Amino acid sequence: MILSGQQIKHRLGKDILIEPFDDQRINPNSYNLSLHNELMVYEELVLDMGKANRVRRIEVPAEGLTLSPNQLYLGRTIEKTTTHNLVPQIEGRSSVGRLGLFVHVTAGFGDVGFSGYWTLEMFAVQPIRIYPGVPICQIFYHEITGDIVEYSSKYQHNRDIQPSLLHEELSPDGEDPQLALNFGMELPRHGSTE
Repeated sequence: MILSGQQIKHRLGKDILIEPFDDQRINPNSYNLSLHNELMVYEELVLDMGKANRVRRIEVPAEGLTLSPNQLYLGRTIEKTTTHNLVPQIEGRSSVGRLGLFVHVTAGFGDVGFSGYWTLEMFAVQPIRIYPGVPICQIFYHEITGDIVEYSSKYQHNRDIQPSLLHEELSPDGEDPQLALNFGMELPRHGSTE
């Protein structure tokens, strides 16, 4: 089940924290989150899962910034959220989607216990001008059943835009990522039917 907007308000300060909070951003079953004034782009032509890829920052001025197609932009929400006993999820707003802007490539699903700013993986279908502070996406909350182990991994308590940290999983001790990729599991050999 998904919480209604009134349930989101009722559980503020308990299972849900949204900082800053604006009552005007409550929807029937979600809350609108807004875009920070800074973006991040990768500088590598080929992104490597096994290492930290170089990034550079771009400011979104008050007069707006035009995003180009075929470029991934990482942004973040102005709001910090903390969620207990619920599963948070973000989705793009329909008004933003109708302009051809994806606000998350695949990572809209959050974990119970997550606390921090939401990193947005933004991708434009065609050139689009964006503005800081615009309501860019919406957060909603699913009920969860069963025993809960709260999220405590690498993106917890972030304070900034978070580029991919997948390389930390692939090579947790700084080893050659090719050696660490199988996490100790035997990979099928060429020609194997496994």
